[in-house]
Amino acid sequence: MTLGRSMRHVLVIDSGLPCNRQTPYSHNFLTQDGVKPQEIASLAKSQVLQYPSVSFLEDLALEGHKSEGLFHIRTQSGQEFSAPKLVFATGVTDLMPEIEGFADCWGISVVHCPYCHGYEIRHKKTGIMANGEKALHLAPMARNLTDKLSILTSGKADFNAEELAKLQQNNIRIIEKEVSAIEHSKGYLSHIVFSDGSKEAFDATYAAIPFSQHCDIPEKLGCELNDQGYLQVDMMHKTTVDGIFACGDNTTRMRSVANAVASGNMVGAVINMELSNAQF
Repeated sequence: MTLGRSMRHVLVIDSGLPCNRQTPYSHNFLTQDGVKPQEIASLAKSQVLQYPSVSFLEDLALEGHKSEGLFHIRTQSGQEFSAPKLVFATGVTDLMPEIEGFADCWGISVVHCPYCHGYEIRHKKTGIMANGEKALHLAPMARNLTDKLSILTSGKADFNAEELAKLQQNNIRIIEKEVSAIEHSKGYLSHIVFSDGSKEAFDATYAAIPFSQHCDIPEKLGCELNDQGYLQVDMMHKTTVDGIFACGDNTTRMRSVANAVASGNMVGAVINMELSNAQF
């Protein structure tokens, strides 16, 4: 939108597979609280396309290279496009564990973020599927929302004596049994099943799971990742390759629609400034 309002020619290549496609609601986004992500995206697209210099292509970007000062992108349909600037707003791919029912519940009752989903599961019996540092990161925020909290470590708990005392002080149970399945109805969790055959009723659980970059083109073009696996960007959302920018979930642990929109707004302004200065 920022580039369209600056009369810059923009092509958006979208494969239509956002990581939040299964999430029933988007929260913590002013003016859009409780709205389905798909509805937000559809409204955004309709507003952006009001600017005649912006166009959309439903396709999948497969390859990229640079020659003669331009970046070239080839798509699944065999088309090729070139431009002096590239923006990767490609997000990440969550890597689901091999736990029956987990993927069906992801983004619905098995969630990643207390800011996006925590209010909806407040006061409910909640798990944290994580261990060590990741579990300790989530525990205080989850405990703020419910006093019915358990940490599911799926193996020996990785906490020192001080950490164990803090968890006990906050009445947070630790369950070391391996999780083997999640029983649910249309994505809404009812029981967590353990490898010993036992199961326990839960309403929801947080889960800290690994991810990969949804698109590998930036790395193939030379963009560096940071030690957490995100695209390395500066305050202007410039990657380590001149002319390539990145915004949204592929750059930060703060995964939310609101943050993605804000970073995209910044990218548009920076690109327009660079193009304007070059033409002046």
